Amino acid sequence: MIKQVLKIGIISELLSLSLFSAASVPEPVTKESRPNMLFCIFDDASFSHFKANGCKWINTPGFDKVAQEGIRFENFYTTNAKCAPSRSSILTGLYPWQLKEAANHIGFFPPEFKVFTEVLQENGYQIGYTGKPWGPGIAKAVDGKERPLTGAPYQKRTASPPTTEISKVDYSGNFSDFLDDNLGGKPWFFWCGGFEPHRKYEFRSGITKGGKNTAMIDRVPAYLPDNDSVRNDLLDYAFELEYFDNYILKLISELEKRGILENTLIVITSDNGMPFPRSKGYSFEISNHMPMAVMWKKEIKNPGSTVCNYFSTVNLASTFLEVAGIIHEKSGMVASSGKSFAPIFQDISKGNNPTSKGVLLFGRERNDYGRPNNQGYPTRSIMKDDFLYIANLKNDRFPGGNPETGYLDCDGSPSKSAILNLRRSGVNDFHWKQSFGLRSDEELYDISKDKDCMNDLAKNPRYAKKKKELKKQLFDSLKQQKDPRMTGNGDVFDKYPFMLPDYWNFWERVKSGEISDPASKTGWVEPSDYEIEIQQSH
Repeated sequence: MIKQVLKIGIISELLSLSLFSAASVPEPVTKESRPNMLFCIFDDASFSHFKANGCKWINTPGFDKVAQEGIRFENFYTTNAKCAPSRSSILTGLYPWQLKEAANHIGFFPPEFKVFTEVLQENGYQIGYTGKPWGPGIAKAVDGKERPLTGAPYQKRTASPPTTEISKVDYSGNFSDFLDDNLGGKPWFFWCGGFEPHRKYEFRSGITKGGKNTAMIDRVPAYLPDNDSVRNDLLDYAFELEYFDNYILKLISELEKRGILENTLIVITSDNGMPFPRSKGYSFEISNHMPMAVMWKKEIKNPGSTVCNYFSTVNLASTFLEVAGIIHEKSGMVASSGKSFAPIFQDISKGNNPTSKGVLLFGRERNDYGRPNNQGYPTRSIMKDDFLYIANLKNDRFPGGNPETGYLDCDGSPSKSAILNLRRSGVNDFHWKQSFGLRSDEELYDISKDKDCMNDLAKNPRYAKKKKELKKQLFDSLKQQKDPRMTGNGDVFDKYPFMLPDYWNFWERVKSGEISDPASKTGWVEPSDYEIEIQQSH
């Protein structure tokens, strides 16, 4: 169905992000042939924790089925390792620094940016969602009315989850209601947003209810302490990840039961890395490397294949539009920074360049609270052929938030407490420095040898040429994209308002004594973390 037509002309350097030398235009698509689309997105799940991706201690039959009967992506990355900005890139095909307020977490989605779900709806698609949509944040139209970026909500059905912390959303039941409402036989797009494995977790649920044990974990990341507290935390994370993955099997079963699986494009991914120190919200490999698998029985010619080139969340919007027969340039959306990867459905070689994996860009602005004036921690990163270069643009700030507020830019967890306890007890500062200490202005890692990003090569003279090359390519691309950080207006990101006005100037309110215990106020970090750091900082 998808016919690739070569365009002659000068194409932006950004096109190399998808490694296609030509833009693709679908051949005319009839109403009857337009595919349905099911988009399933985990909340805080890293690439390395799926069985199809090589994990030995987490079972993911839902993701694995889509990968085995479709295409598995070995190198799919988010543009930002935090929920709202990551989802903003998915919906627009743009980098966060191109999206004004939408670069930040818990903010506002600018009304001038049209999203692909709105375009699909304008072209006859039924749009709906269950679970977690775009957010957290507020999206309003130009007229001030609420703007449902992912369509109509389907949230009525509830389940009885195995722990007190797992969401009660019945994802498959709500999906069934959505399909029942499709009386006119329209093609549809459904966003199934899992709340799992986002924190909080029921402690030791991985063992007591998931049947796991700490010895199953073959490797704890080097930046985390390898102790029972951390291993239990990882197992609890795994239990929630498996919970949402099992729903994927139920969704596929519903499609099979209704006889519509054949022409349904299924896409499975996550928004950002696991909610542990030095992962979620940061700019390292595990922070941004996402699981990704697609299945479309009617169109994918080489099921069970693996794509090794670099792809990103900026590629998704154009892909969804193309398979629906919609030309992005005529959609009313801002021109995407990423091209469709639909060509690989017909020719897997288009996703496996033997000489270069391509180029990726990602970064961060303001995530959660916890610094003076609620400033963010801006970074910009480039990955090219297994080398990751990170520019920490305000490295005088603490990456996880200030000690005075308990590092609120890092989710509270047993793992976080373990790191802070080691520091307080004087055992070592190593893990604290990796997650919470000040960082240098530049970092460079060889991902082929160092996925945990522990061996910084930025000051190694042997890699000076590589660092210079990557920095130049990164900054040239950002200037082309009119990144405010490259034009002297980067502080604008710190000035955009929060969705929650009560937390504006949060740091000052802690220092003044107005908020005596920020940990219990936010619920995002254990009180013990705050108490530890108050003692440590004084």
